[in-house]
Amino acid sequence: MFPTIASALATLCYCLSAFLIYKQLGTARHQRWVALAPAVAGMLLQAAALNLLIIQPQGLNLGFFAAFSLIAWLISIQILLSCIYRRIESLGIIVFPISGLANLAASLHLPEHLISTSNNAIQGHIMVSVIAYSLITLGAFQAGLLAYQDRSIRQHHPGGFVRYLPPLHDMETLLFQFLGFGFICLSASLLTGFFYLEDIFAQHLVHKTALSIVAWLILGILLFGRFKFGWRGKTAIRWTLSAFVVLMLAFFGSKLVLEFILQ
Repeated sequence: MFPTIASALATLCYCLSAFLIYKQLGTARHQRWVALAPAVAGMLLQAAALNLLIIQPQGLNLGFFAAFSLIAWLISIQILLSCIYRRIESLGIIVFPISGLANLAASLHLPEHLISTSNNAIQGHIMVSVIAYSLITLGAFQAGLLAYQDRSIRQHHPGGFVRYLPPLHDMETLLFQFLGFGFICLSASLLTGFFYLEDIFAQHLVHKTALSIVAWLILGILLFGRFKFGWRGKTAIRWTLSAFVVLMLAFFGSKLVLEFILQ
């Protein structure tokens, strides 16, 4: 009962924060935190709900909705932390309500996928993987905003929502920060998987492993291109979104098929 109540309250807090952010775009810095305060409360409520939903006596419940809620929660945290030194709260207008609704869906006790393990190494591998997915997802959101901003400037329509975004250079810098940390976490996830998972290339995991490696290669090439050739703009956006699509197919695509279609 508590997870459902906490999730409902978290959703209300997130939606209120998204509304206040929208209403306060372009205002003074100290007013930004008035809009972000409900999101902080929502993040704490979501954390309490996720703790009860995911950590079970028999292992970890990381079904489709629980995993989606966990990733959305991590993205919300990353946005709130980044808001300390960057004006990226506009991302919360979309992300915060999604995070709340994802947590609400997870609390409804829909089909669960319990990972029965007490092995700390495997649990660590799972959590590093989730952090990697959340960072790369946030990078994809950032790439989408960057594409919108770049298109508006090129078409000489830099008004409206674009006025409240950081300069293109800062947006690109933030994008590659997210992708850099995401690449490190994804590398750690693949390495720990090879070391601690005996069946990483088993039939039910081979597509997930293969797609994760493809996403890792795409990100690696993009980061190398950025470092060596100064890749930016449309090139960075396309490679980022490609890696995101492949990685989400690896994670959520496989979970959707295994838990709902083949169940």
